[in-house]
Amino acid sequence: MATANSSYLSRIGAKDTLLLFSLVLFLFFATSTLWIPAYWPVAVFEIGVFAVAGIALVVGRVPSHSASFPLFTLSFMVLWGGLQLVSGSTVDRFVTERATLQWMTWAAVYFVGVVTLKREEPARLARSVMVWFAFVLSVEAILQAFLSPGVVFGLFPTGYHDFVMGPIVYHTHYAAVIEAVFPIALFRAFHRTKESNLFLGISAVLLTSMVVSASRGGLVISFAEVIGVLVLSHLQKTREERRIGFLIVCLLAATAILCVIVGFETTSERFYSEALARGRIQFAISTLHMIAARPWVGWGLGCWPAVYPAFATFDPGVIVNQAHSDWLQWSAEGGVPVGVAMLALAAWSVKPAIRSIWGIGVLAVLVHAAFDYPFSRPAVGAWPILILAMAAASGRRNASVDLGGNEELENSAAIQG
Repeated sequence: MATANSSYLSRIGAKDTLLLFSLVLFLFFATSTLWIPAYWPVAVFEIGVFAVAGIALVVGRVPSHSASFPLFTLSFMVLWGGLQLVSGSTVDRFVTERATLQWMTWAAVYFVGVVTLKREEPARLARSVMVWFAFVLSVEAILQAFLSPGVVFGLFPTGYHDFVMGPIVYHTHYAAVIEAVFPIALFRAFHRTKESNLFLGISAVLLTSMVVSASRGGLVISFAEVIGVLVLSHLQKTREERRIGFLIVCLLAATAILCVIVGFETTSERFYSEALARGRIQFAISTLHMIAARPWVGWGLGCWPAVYPAFATFDPGVIVNQAHSDWLQWSAEGGVPVGVAMLALAAWSVKPAIRSIWGIGVLAVLVHAAFDYPFSRPAVGAWPILILAMAAASGRRNASVDLGGNEELENSAAIQG
């Protein structure tokens, strides 16, 4: 009987791993094609995610109750968009349909992540693969920034020159991806394994790429993540805390050396040549007026660009397509209920993020969303959501161990029942 159960559990694990890595590959594809202005890469990503989620549903995967809250919140966003469409409260049906589909994609990403990560081995492997992808992305982005600015992979012109980082044409979006993954690399570097020095080097390259990107918010948040990993490791009294201080010194020294090699003139020039709050305060004030005008139902998910001109207080001379604050934009587009729902999701995320330590990248991106728009693209927003699913699933596994059980006993009980 034990052998039969072991074989059955092995098959379950293989299916879950296949589903998980299918999702990760679709995410890598979507990130690598962010420079393409056409919609088809987004459509491929969304269809792929829905297909993986559909298969997970068919084979009977369901999230645990303790990890379901984000799924309920993201599903609420989808239902809210549908309500706006049915009630006619949106000012642009097509845009709201697209935005609702985006929220549905993120809900599917979280669902697949949380139901397929029942074992630590594939979860750890998936995180390592994500770090390696970010490392390759950062190396390419650094080389591209100096050798072929604005030309993706040195082959495809984007029409932009400054701040194009690899296949990501907006440096804040690049910063959000790195912010999400950076603590995973740090966590692996700060814990004594034969790979710790390797991940320390990867962390230094990721931090250097943030300097090269000239994303001021991303750079500040990345250094805050270093401090966060250090403090949480100390508070949780990890056995490696004695060498963490030394490793941080090595990380900062390696980053400084890499910055000297690649040069940091772009970042320093931008810090002094452009006001930190240029236009953002005016956008925020206009968005607050939009919220006050329709506080309960909003203007329609995705409709901020269409509504903003009626509330604009100045003319920046360019098309304004985002509020430069996802939090304010969510509340304007969906009303106060959407803003409260996202605040609840952020509050729920604190515990699994801090407990895992490596999951604080989720909180970093949510903080960055207060003064920029990392969630404006499906692929970029999917990174913190998938890592949140990983942190939530990790907490569930740890809780099972704390209760004196283990994964295989839990599954065996389900089979026998």
